[in-house]
Amino acid sequence: MKVHFIAIGGSAMHNLAIALHKKGYKVTGSDDEIFEPSKGRLEKYGLLPGSEGWYPERIHSGLDAVIVGMHAKQDNPELKKAEELGIKIFSYPEYLYEQSKDKKRVVIGGSHGKTTITSMILHVLQYWRINCDYMVGAQLEGFEVMVKLTKDADIIVLEGDEYLTSPIDRRPKFHLYKPDIALISGIAWDHINVFPTFENYVEQFRIFSDEVTNNGTLIYCKEDENVREIGESARPDILKLPYAIPDHTIENGITYIINSGEKNPLKVFGEHNLMNINGARLVCNELDISDKDFFEAISSFSGASKRLEMIAKNDFSIVFKDFAHSPSKLMATTKAVKQQFPDRKLVGCIELHTYSSLSEKFLSHYKGCMDNVDIPKVYFSPHAIRLKRLPAITKEQVKEAFDNPAIVVYTDSSKLLNDLLKIDWKNKNLLMMSSGDFDGINFEDLGKSVLS
Repeated sequence: MKVHFIAIGGSAMHNLAIALHKKGYKVTGSDDEIFEPSKGRLEKYGLLPGSEGWYPERIHSGLDAVIVGMHAKQDNPELKKAEELGIKIFSYPEYLYEQSKDKKRVVIGGSHGKTTITSMILHVLQYWRINCDYMVGAQLEGFEVMVKLTKDADIIVLEGDEYLTSPIDRRPKFHLYKPDIALISGIAWDHINVFPTFENYVEQFRIFSDEVTNNGTLIYCKEDENVREIGESARPDILKLPYAIPDHTIENGITYIINSGEKNPLKVFGEHNLMNINGARLVCNELDISDKDFFEAISSFSGASKRLEMIAKNDFSIVFKDFAHSPSKLMATTKAVKQQFPDRKLVGCIELHTYSSLSEKFLSHYKGCMDNVDIPKVYFSPHAIRLKRLPAITKEQVKEAFDNPAIVVYTDSSKLLNDLLKIDWKNKNLLMMSSGDFDGINFEDLGKSVLS
């Protein structure tokens, strides 16, 4: 099979390209800019384009398929050439479905927790040496790639993103996977540039539940009112399995899940992770893994990359980084750290980095989101706002939106860094939350400086 990728440098796209290359496909690709880590990983497998840019001559009738990424535009010259030649054009999720039509498809959806739950399931399957294909949105410890596609695996586990499929297909990605086993972890309005109202956003998850195959399974978090309503109203042929926070206890900084009278120690913590584990357990049950075997495996799960990831620690302090950027994720993550370490003050820094978080009309959703933090700090870049072509916001607007008098707002990341290094860190933890890097703050170096 000969496959060409338009926008091969994307996080998801380059992983799919590598997966197909490892499967034995002839893979080529183009992009107008490719950054690390995609660049180095494509180069490792001999897939890095010789030059950046779009080259219609790379599209020819000998190709079996063209896969187009979200980074490409509708008038992309390579896409136009593929359309003219009548070559089969797939979006990223369409091609994943094409590769998994004959497998049992497990799809994890939700505004938050989907990467972690997908990672938990993969960790358990790998622990018990159960062969499976997968696609996950983060680099996982013990997994070389973020996408694996083989001929012989009977199961594929897919992280079901609700963002748009491609420039020529405006459906959410997870509408295309047609799950045999689906999970919805929670719904908190995200991607406001695509879904203009909360009701419209919720509807995407209702459609996702409708796409479950005949006599399939829908696992859902009943703690979330909107998810519970979708789960309870799903088609009568679907097996419905609700979940919530399991019985647990915290002892000496370690969280234990209590199951059938036994205490099962965990490396992760927080109520959101406890719910994630319960959802992952039900998925694994549907894949014929018993509770006993599940808890044996999950006890060694240390978390997905950038999800409450510990950077550094000593006897007095721990430095964490987390991907949290939406209001619901902020609340869950800060609450988790505070509950796990109640005798330590929490210093929390959030970078407003995404389209939603920098949108003036969305800011009010952050009210109270940093109230679990003893020393709260918020950073945003006016330059990023200009790049996203959004109306300017002020420090005063941000402080008013969070509605927390203790919050200090920064627009200069070097000033934030200097202020962090002035703090006496004895009996304090630091939590850095962003989908970016606070405009160049090296978290590992920060961790070393804090502990010293």
